[in-house]
Amino acid sequence: MTDFDTLIVGAGIAGLTAGRILTGDGQRVAILEARDRLGGRVWTSRADGEVIDYGASWIHGVDGNPVAHAVKAFGMRTLEFTVGSYQPDGRPIAHYSPTGSRLGDEAAQRFSSDIHSFSDRLAATIAASEPNTSFGEAVESTLAQLKWDADRSMPVREFLQHRAEEQLGVCMDDLDAHGLDDDAIEGDEVVFPDGYDELARHLAEGLDVRLEHIVTRVQWSPTGVTVETSQGRFSADRVVVTVPVGVLKSREFVLDPPLPEPLSGALDRLEMNAFEKVVLRFPQKFWDDDVYAIRQQGEAGRWWHSWYDMTALSGSPTLLTFAAGPCATATREWPDSQIADSVLDALRGLYGDRVVQPDAVHVTRWQDDPYTSGSYSYMTVGSDRLDHDVLSTPIEGVLHIAGEATWTDDPATVTGALKSGHRAAEQILGHAVLFTAIWS
Repeated sequence: MTDFDTLIVGAGIAGLTAGRILTGDGQRVAILEARDRLGGRVWTSRADGEVIDYGASWIHGVDGNPVAHAVKAFGMRTLEFTVGSYQPDGRPIAHYSPTGSRLGDEAAQRFSSDIHSFSDRLAATIAASEPNTSFGEAVESTLAQLKWDADRSMPVREFLQHRAEEQLGVCMDDLDAHGLDDDAIEGDEVVFPDGYDELARHLAEGLDVRLEHIVTRVQWSPTGVTVETSQGRFSADRVVVTVPVGVLKSREFVLDPPLPEPLSGALDRLEMNAFEKVVLRFPQKFWDDDVYAIRQQGEAGRWWHSWYDMTALSGSPTLLTFAAGPCATATREWPDSQIADSVLDALRGLYGDRVVQPDAVHVTRWQDDPYTSGSYSYMTVGSDRLDHDVLSTPIEGVLHIAGEATWTDDPATVTGALKSGHRAAEQILGHAVLFTAIWS
């Protein structure tokens, strides 16, 4: 039994941020991490000399973003790669018709204009929607208002379906109407040539992080906490739990006593998604020049509809695509080679015999990771945007929940994770803390 002021469960960005602030304020802090590495869902593979972010890849908007400020302060290299979240334009995108022919400039502009017009109307529909309305229902209601014919409405409906899948890893009928309310990018987006996990390494400097400590039970009361791990028990005055929603809801992780209302209800209404990366490195480039993204419309793009040219980041011809939502679920048991063959078949519909076999294929498996059970959280139908913040409500000043799922304005992002860790530290200390304390 070792006594601490604060125990933190999880050495992801939320946990490391909270630990860094609390330790800097003189608290005795230990961070208990189940994995043999730092970072949680910020995970960089460096196998065979390749640097590939298996988890988080982007800072989605650097303006006023404390993650971007931390990255700059730590001297991490970045590369601008602004795709504007899942948008139809803004950066060069090659759009392909259902028959595999590239849309000309005029047709692409008409499609983009339709998306923007629809999105404006959709925002009003969602704002006026009743509780328990799905994103899919809001989309259909908006299309009905516009009274577009099938040739015009189908590409728009399909775009919104793909947007829900690629941004939140879920079918739009399973996502609450407000699930994409926070889809806003302020400033450029950037990626990391040396790997995003450098952020976790910098945050962890000087902290007491205990790797390979699998937490199975957190027992709490107004007088303190006891945390049971695979390597013994720890006690403290309080605990910050930063594990993903998938772990919070699992039988292998026990909060004793369970979360009270309204936190328990908020947790019930959040779920983990099905979302995997597929990275293919090729011996030569065969796709469009001078575009950030390639998009396939129609049934041919039901699963594989978007590819991102990551050549500038990797140094070799590389495409990134996503198995998202239904695709991720259906291909979950497939070996990497079968997933790659399926992706290549889709690319041949666009580029024919120019498509070559990849030198390397990387497929993530977050759905099967026992420490995540998915990639990140989303709002189920019937949830409320404020469920994120409700989940972070301190209990008895002893139990604190943090992580991307607990931040309303930027859920499902590293930004949300960092801000939630900062907030938990402020709640514990009882006073405001400048973000600069994280990296100064």
